Formats: sequence, C-alpha cells, structure tokens
Amino acid sequence: MHSRTITAASVPVLDPPRREDLSTTILRMNKGSAEFLEGDLEMPRSRSAMKCMSSTYSCLWPKSDNGRVEIPYTLSDKYTFEDKKEILRALKDFEMKTCIRFHPRSSETAYLSFEPRYGCSSLLGRTGDKQTVSLQRLGCVQMGIIQHEVMHAMGFYHEQNRSDRDRYVQINWDNILEYFTKNFEKADTDNLDTPYDYSSIMHYSKDAFGKRWADTIVPIPDPNVPIGQRDQLSDLDVKKINKLYKCLGY
Repeated sequence: MHSRTITAASVPVLDPPRREDLSTTILRMNKGSAEFLEGDLEMPRSRSAMKCMSSTYSCLWPKSDNGRVEIPYTLSDKYTFEDKKEILRALKDFEMKTCIRFHPRSSETAYLSFEPRYGCSSLLGRTGDKQTVSLQRLGCVQMGIIQHEVMHAMGFYHEQNRSDRDRYVQINWDNILEYFTKNFEKADTDNLDTPYDYSSIMHYSKDAFGKRWADTIVPIPDPNVPIGQRDQLSDLDVKKINKLYKCLGY
C-alpha cells in the first residue's frame, strides 16, 4: 500500500505539535550514553574542531556551480512510510530557507544514510563517504531531532558549546553527573558573527546531563530565559546555515 515514492519537495511543512523538549528526548533515547560526545555527537578521534572548520580540513558539503549545496541521502527500508515522510518534511524545511538541497543518492561516495539504529546521533560535518544519521524509530523520528542531527552533519556543534558561551550561560559544574563533564567543554567554533541563540535547535535544556532536579545550564543575566525548547529551526539557525555555506538570496 505504501510503495509510492516520496521526495523532500513533495512533503508539506506544517508546524509540529508541542512535545517534550528535544534535548530531553535525545538524551532519553540515547540513555545518557557516555559513548557520544555532547550526548549525541559521533566524532572520529582524528578530527578536531579546528580541523573541521579550517580550509585545509574542511568538513563542509561542497557547493555546486548553481550556488546550491547538494547533499545526497538514503532512507533505510526499515522506516515506515510515515517515518520517511517526517524525515523528508524536515529536509524540505531546510530547502525552503537555505541553499541546501537534498536528493536521493545515485552513485555519490559522500552521502547521508538515515537509519533507525540505536538512539539519535550523527557525525560532525561531511566525512567524505557514507555517514549514518541514526534516528531510532518511536522517539528520534520527529522534525526537531531530525534537523538537530542533520545540522551536526552539516558541521554545527551544540550552541552551549560555542567558544563565547561563558558570556551568555553559566555552567554549573557541580550539578553535572561526573562522567558527563566532558560534554560541556567549549569547542573552537566559528560563530559567524551571529548572536548567541538561546532558541537554537542546537541548544540543550537547562538540566542536560544533570543530577536529579539540578540545572546545569543557566542563562545569564536572566536565568528565566527558556532554552532547549525548540522543535524546528530558529531564525538564527537558518541565518547561520546561510552564512556558513554562503547562500545568496536567503
């Protein structure tokens, strides 16, 4: 019954219903595994933040002559038709707001492979070959989480790990579970001359990796600013993508 082909261009983008904040869902689905950097990021030991963002060791997806950034992808047959629709809906939202374009893989060496493996996770940036974006069914296949993991694959770290974060959030180190303190180390990031974005889809919640009922990330100077609540791209997320990939006309 569900054999018809769907593409990102054919799926409408609608506002998603309110859900558990995405960082809580990601950490729950990953069961707080210490195997992931920053909770959901798979990164080869040989790659550093500096190398990823340098011109010599770029992990960005290349731009075509037409000014678009083409990213090939595959969707696992283990996903249901509805799962595939949700993934493609998330990809279409990128296409509507940026110069990023996703297309089914033909024979490209470098591509994203969406698979329902354990938890929600992604590698950082383009690796040059097949790279898995893990979106476990019944938890990770929702618009905000899909876009969060795809942004990792496009080269973005978590917002609370950016190099200038200490001016915008306070990290309560004593409230962090001991074996997760490494997840709060600052990265050597290119912040693209954009403001810190509390509403970013890449920002974790106040109690991420925390001891019971304890806040680990507190906005400053106003601790009541909501964070980690997004379920789709913020305006600044879109701006950062367009600046990083030098998208014209967006």
